[in-house]
Amino acid sequence: MKEIILIIAAYLIGSIPTSVWVSKRFFGIDIRDYGSGNAGATNTYRVLGSKWGTFVMIMDMLKGVVATSLYILYPEYLTNELHRTNLMIGLGLAAVLGHIFPIWAGFKGGKGVATLFGMALAIQPIVAVSCVGVFLIVLYLTRFVSLSSILAGVAFMVLILFIFNEKETLYRIFAVIVALMIILTHQKNISRIIKGTESKVPILKHRDKRKKRNE
Repeated sequence: MKEIILIIAAYLIGSIPTSVWVSKRFFGIDIRDYGSGNAGATNTYRVLGSKWGTFVMIMDMLKGVVATSLYILYPEYLTNELHRTNLMIGLGLAAVLGHIFPIWAGFKGGKGVATLFGMALAIQPIVAVSCVGVFLIVLYLTRFVSLSSILAGVAFMVLILFIFNEKETLYRIFAVIVALMIILTHQKNISRIIKGTESKVPILKHRDKRKKRNE
């Protein structure tokens, strides 16, 4: 029963629609009516700029960290690594589900990438930080948040399965699910990247201007 209560709490935390509340409070709009129509950090970057996009990304990551860490409310999980990891995965997935289908915003949310990262950060910080490195490198080279997210998700799976070779079966399955989930939820982005119509986030503009001048 206590685990069910924690999972419900994790879902409610994940349901906090950061981008929707920010867009309504500070801009008088619903972020879902603009850009890609998505209530995530990528669309916030696209519509509201890098400042608010970064804020939304950080807050959505924190949702994953906080929700996944709810296990600390029950001391018995502090001494049992297997049970703790399994519960953390359940809590994290509940938070991601809440982000995608937020009860506080009509069940129309984002794609859950930032919240997934927060979940990974709580469970396996080294892997999560490595994925951030992949994300930032790809973002610097391409300015596509979607492509950065996809490759970071794939990197997460590779790191868990092959580099760190995690032994926990549920965690390995989770890593595969994460990669597949991120790819599936970014099908439209992949299509736009292939067609050359995917929007780039408004960062590193000075670098691009220098490139154009040098061409």
